Amino acid sequence: MFFSNLLLYRLTQDLAKDLGIDGESLAHALKSKPARACGSQELTTYGFIPPLGKGEDAPLVHESSGFYLVAARKEERILPGSVVRDALTEKVEEIETEQSRKVYKKERDQLKDDIVQAFLPRAFIRKATTYAAIAPALGLIIVNESSAKKAEDLLSTLREAVGSLPVRPIAVKVAPSATLTDWLKNQQASEGFFVLDNCELSDTHEEGGTVRCKRQDLTSDEIQNHLSAGKLVTRLSLAWNDKLSFTLDEKLTVRGLRFEDLLQEQAERDGGDDALSQLDASFVLMMLTLSEFVPELLDALGGEEQPQGI
Repeated sequence: MFFSNLLLYRLTQDLAKDLGIDGESLAHALKSKPARACGSQELTTYGFIPPLGKGEDAPLVHESSGFYLVAARKEERILPGSVVRDALTEKVEEIETEQSRKVYKKERDQLKDDIVQAFLPRAFIRKATTYAAIAPALGLIIVNESSAKKAEDLLSTLREAVGSLPVRPIAVKVAPSATLTDWLKNQQASEGFFVLDNCELSDTHEEGGTVRCKRQDLTSDEIQNHLSAGKLVTRLSLAWNDKLSFTLDEKLTVRGLRFEDLLQEQAERDGGDDALSQLDASFVLMMLTLSEFVPELLDALGGEEQPQGI
């Protein structure tokens, strides 16, 4: 249970003290928004599933060492647009030929809706799961996603279930691209962080280009020339304290997160032979590691921005 991407959110109120939410009450609240299969005429459904384990008795919140793990599943029917367009074109041509009249927009829209409803029961179904970890003592919610839309889907559904969720995306005082550009120019990151060999450089002009470098020597003259020409670093691969490697982008999204082998081996030892115990051990070790990593990352990027009134 190691996350591969991180989107960071700040709880602006204490879950237990201000909102009266603990692991038990959270699990009870999530039962009001369970995941379920799509009905024959539904395009999509969304709800919570047990993050660890299966079956009716598996809890919707996994609580361990003061951390909570939750998971939401989206189920959607996949109906290719080209299939609908082809069927609509065929139907319109049939009407116009047989009835010798023009089919206008309002009627076309109704025909399209009818075609979608007829095709839905036969559409393929796709399922996707999003995980989130809640660290009440740190005031953090960490979503295992690189898509802000998918993270917001989980958070908004969580908000509906518990009634209130005072949370906002974490921001820093200095634009991440400015800090990452400075690190690359000076060929040295903040203490504990190390620049690796992948980056993305973008021109600040509206029609400017983008340069993507993979497995390159980022200390080379070529990279420095791009920076001297005014390009900014919009993605940079980094390592932290021999524990993590990742790519950070200009929106403060952590992608491609990898926990080093020693941490993964420690989780295997801590978990023993039982599969669920292994998952629990890896989750706790991950959260303890991220509890150190996230504050250090925010400090390295100039400190967390506190909006007015908070």
